[in-house]
Amino acid sequence: MSRTSTFATSLFLLAAAFVVAGCPKPPEPGDPIDGLTDEQRQMFEDGRPIFERTFNPETGLGPLFNAASCASCHAEEASGGAGAISEIHASEELPNGFCDPLADKGGPVYQQQVTQALRDALGIDSEPIPDGASQGTRTTPDVFGFGLLDAVPNETLLEMADPDDEDGDGISGRVGRFFDGRIARFGRKALIPTLAEFNEGAFQIEQGVTTPNVPDEGTVGGDPIPDGVDPLPEPEVTAEEVAAVDAFVRFLAPPARERVSGPAERGERLFGQIGCAACHVPTLRTGDNPVDALADKEVRAYTDLLLHDMGPELADICLGAATASEFRTEPLMGLRFMNRFLHDGRASSIEEAINLHGGEAERSRNAFQGLSPTDRRALMEFLNSL
Repeated sequence: MSRTSTFATSLFLLAAAFVVAGCPKPPEPGDPIDGLTDEQRQMFEDGRPIFERTFNPETGLGPLFNAASCASCHAEEASGGAGAISEIHASEELPNGFCDPLADKGGPVYQQQVTQALRDALGIDSEPIPDGASQGTRTTPDVFGFGLLDAVPNETLLEMADPDDEDGDGISGRVGRFFDGRIARFGRKALIPTLAEFNEGAFQIEQGVTTPNVPDEGTVGGDPIPDGVDPLPEPEVTAEEVAAVDAFVRFLAPPARERVSGPAERGERLFGQIGCAACHVPTLRTGDNPVDALADKEVRAYTDLLLHDMGPELADICLGAATASEFRTEPLMGLRFMNRFLHDGRASSIEEAINLHGGEAERSRNAFQGLSPTDRRALMEFLNSL
């Protein structure tokens, strides 16, 4: 037997020994959470091929779209991971302070691809953005563990919020709100209240694929879609297909943390000492849930799901309750699999992303910059274990 074969066999036996000893193998990216029923596991498996399905105009794609499949955006490491695609979002802050999402002009997400039929009809290669609108770039996050984030009670977010900084620590996180006032937590501006809405909305917004709850193709920059460019009647996917994709995303496990020791353990302590954990709260707990596998579970997500002012250098668009400089705290679970950082991907490393933090994070950023090289390396080792 070759040395490589011997090593592979040893790894297999080690993994098997963990399972036999009652220590289940940590989930890999793309694995489901533990504790699902057979029926829930089947829904998860049924949703994966729909998540990975590549649509075309004959099966519902477009006529405006950003990607031809969910997995086109969420594919790194496994289906559900981050991706290389960036989007364009736009809005306009009116003189009275109201944030206009430009919904009547195609906003706030502007699709960057069109079908050939729409190109032939209008002579465009992407959806036109209104003159004078503020624009922002959005990278594609992973969706691992999002079902657990959805299961954190709204009361938990309200308890963590401190919009007036009453404790005087310089951190004034506040809950995001949908346009109807509901508490929200998904999206970089914390606009979407529930994972079900986040998942179903992506069919139409990202792929131009209509669903039973979102049966309207929308407009082209506010103008009607020309007749004849969308050959399939609405809705273009069924409620059962939407539910299967929702189950797939909802039941995706968060990547397991790597085991930390030595410098990384010191880095974890430093993470709290310099104030990072004030927003990137290490642990949240889910509440009651009809899915036992999601109920009363601890999730090490490193987020408070609240909006925080990140300073003028990172500001781009307002949206919902969020001002141009406010962003929801990004979860750090699975951070080691990322290669672009911040909401617009401008940072190519974790350290660069930290150095670009401003606003409420300025104190922690300065504390990070004041660390000794040894302590800074220890903090990086910790973050790269997430």
